[in-house]
Amino acid sequence: MLARNRFLLLVLVGGAALAIISLSLQFLNLIPTAPEVEERPFQAVHGGIGVALVKSRKRVFPVPHTQEPNPISEAYGYCNVPNSTEQAWEGHSPADYKLLSVQVMIRHGDRYPLYSIPKTKRPAIDCTLSPTRKPSHPLMNSFISHMGHGGRGHWESPLGSIPRLPSHSVCEMGELTQTGVVQHLHGGQLLHQAYKHRSLLPADWSPRQVWVETTGKSRTLQSGLAFLYGFLPDFDWTKLTVRHQWNTLFCGSACDCPARNKYLEEEQRRQYRLRVADAELERTYVDMARTLGLPSRQLRAANPIDSLLCHLCHGLSFPCISAGDSGTGGCLTMAQFAVIRRQQLDDEIDRRRVGLYHKYAILAMYPYLNRTAAKMERVAKSSEAGRPPRAGGEEVFTLSSAHDVTMAPLLSALGLQEARFPRFAARVVFELWKSPPVTQGQPKSRGSKGDKSKAKAGELFIRVLYNGEDVTFHTTFCRSHNRHASQPLCPLKNFLSFVRRDMFSVVNATSYQEACYRRHG
Repeated sequence: MLARNRFLLLVLVGGAALAIISLSLQFLNLIPTAPEVEERPFQAVHGGIGVALVKSRKRVFPVPHTQEPNPISEAYGYCNVPNSTEQAWEGHSPADYKLLSVQVMIRHGDRYPLYSIPKTKRPAIDCTLSPTRKPSHPLMNSFISHMGHGGRGHWESPLGSIPRLPSHSVCEMGELTQTGVVQHLHGGQLLHQAYKHRSLLPADWSPRQVWVETTGKSRTLQSGLAFLYGFLPDFDWTKLTVRHQWNTLFCGSACDCPARNKYLEEEQRRQYRLRVADAELERTYVDMARTLGLPSRQLRAANPIDSLLCHLCHGLSFPCISAGDSGTGGCLTMAQFAVIRRQQLDDEIDRRRVGLYHKYAILAMYPYLNRTAAKMERVAKSSEAGRPPRAGGEEVFTLSSAHDVTMAPLLSALGLQEARFPRFAARVVFELWKSPPVTQGQPKSRGSKGDKSKAKAGELFIRVLYNGEDVTFHTTFCRSHNRHASQPLCPLKNFLSFVRRDMFSVVNATSYQEACYRRHG
C-alpha cells in the first residue's frame, strides 16, 4: 500500500512539473502556438457549398494540407468577425526584458463595397454607430462621445475635414461600418492589455511619444482613431497630432522608384494572363452575366467579388433580380462566389512562384521599413545608460492606419510570403526589446567560444507579430536564427542589416537608390 501511494505521488508531481515547463516554454515562445478563436459558422446560401460548424484557429499561415483550401472558409477568415475570446502574443518576452517601443500598422476595418454590381440592389447596411446594435463593444459609447471632442486635436491637412465617425444610415461606397469600428476597438484593447504592465507609455505621455499617421481616406482615419482609443482610452486630444500619408505605401519623400513601377506592371500582366487562362472562371462570369443581363466584360469591370464579400461578411443573401431586360433572372450563388475566390487563392500561389510581386514589395516597402528601423535606433540610443533624455522623449508608440495594398507588400518584403492576405483590421506589430542590465554583484555573462547565443546586458531585440501571432522567425532576416538557444529573441542588428542592405539582394542591388534607378542593359 505504501509503495503504491508513493508511486501515485510521483506521478502527480511529475505531471505538475511537465505542465509548468510547458507553460513556461509557451510564454517564452519556444513552442509556437496560436491563440484559439472561433471562426464564424458557415451556412450554405442558395444551395451553395457548405462547411462544418467548427471551431478553428485563425492562423496567419495556412496549415499544410493535402486537399485544396476551401475558398468559402477562407473568405470568412477575411471577414474577421469580432470575437471577444481572441488572444494575442504581443508583449511576451523573457523575464525582466524591457519593452522600448512598439510600431503598429493596421489595415482599415470592415467597409462597404467600393463597387456595385449593375442591376442589383446595394447591400442594406447602416453605417451609423449604435452601442445597442450588434456587433458592439463596451467602449463604443465612450468612443463616440470622445470623438466629439476631436477639434482639440491637431490634424495635418486634409485630415481635419474628414469625419471622425462613419455617419450615414445608408452606407456610402467604401465607408467604414460599425463592424469595422468594433474590430479596431477590440484590436486596440488587446494591445492595451498586452502592454499595460510593460511601462511602454507613462501616464503623462508627451506629444512626441505617440505618432499616428493615416492616408486621406475616411475608413483609414476612422479605423486609426478606433484602434488608438482601444489602446489609449480617453486619450488627451491636445497631445495628439494625426499626420497625413499621401501615398498608400507610406513612402513619404522617397516614393519615386521607376524599377518598382516596372515590377508592378509586370506583376499585373501576370495576373491578367492567369485570369484569362482560367476556363472555369470565364464560364462563371458568363453565367453570372446571363443572369443579370449584362455583357460579361461589364460584370468583370464591376469587380463583383467586392460586393459579394460584403454580403457574405454581413450575413446577407446574395443579390437576386427578376427575369427581363435580356437577363434570365435569378440569384447569384455561393458556388459562383467560390469559383472567383478559388481563382484568387490560385493567384496568390502563382504570385509567390513567379516572384515579381516580391521584388515590387521590396522596393515598395523599403521607405517604411527604413523609417521603422530609424525610429528603433533612436529609441535604443535614448535608452543607453548615462545618456540624458531627449526633451519630450522619443516615439515609443507609432500607429500607421493603412490599406491592404500597404500591408500585403509589407508582409512580402519581410519574407512572410506564405502569410494569409490581410483580412479586415489586420495588424503587423514591431516590438523593440532590451535585455536586463547586469545587477551589482552578478558576474557578467561572457559565454564560451562555442556559445554565442547568450544575450549580453542591454542587448537589443526585435519581435514581429501578425494578427497577434509571433512570426519573427518566419521573416527573412531571422529565419536562420537559433530560436531554441538560451536567447530566444531575434537580434535587432539582423533587422537593421536586412533593411540597410540585405533586402536588395533579391533585385541584385545593394541600396534603394541603385535598385530603383539602375539601368538594365
